[in-house]
Amino acid sequence: MTLLLLCLLLGCLVGLRSLTAPAVVCWAAHLGWLNFAGTKLAFIDRPVTLVVLTLLAVFELIADKLPKTPARTAPLGLIARIVLGCLCGAALATSAGGKLLLPAIVGVVGALMGTFAGYQTRHTLVFRAHVPDFAVAIAEDVIAVAGSLLVVTHV
Repeated sequence: MTLLLLCLLLGCLVGLRSLTAPAVVCWAAHLGWLNFAGTKLAFIDRPVTLVVLTLLAVFELIADKLPKTPARTAPLGLIARIVLGCLCGAALATSAGGKLLLPAIVGVVGALMGTFAGYQTRHTLVFRAHVPDFAVAIAEDVIAVAGSLLVVTHV
């Protein structure tokens, strides 16, 4: 049950920033917090995966602040979040030595929840509460990074 909750939470964080949680999963593997040795997800612990996902996550954190960045609910962004939520759920399950199907599905559900709840929250804060978009985006960044770290340290 705890594993499924962690998969749901990590999926929700994927909904906020699609690449932050996968990058944190790679860092957790690199630091020995998660174990993928001898599994089909062993590529997560490779240095090239760590570098590429970290760079992509940093780029996403920067790009999110740009005015022409599409909404996270746009088809391409939504599909990416679904796939990455699934992968993050499967990664947590793999590291914990559990079955993959249900955690992967829960990761997808979390990603969808995080995507639409994050979009609505940001939209409401910016347009109704008149909070600057940049401030909301930075808060989302902090939540995505800190939340992902918290999740991977509890698997």
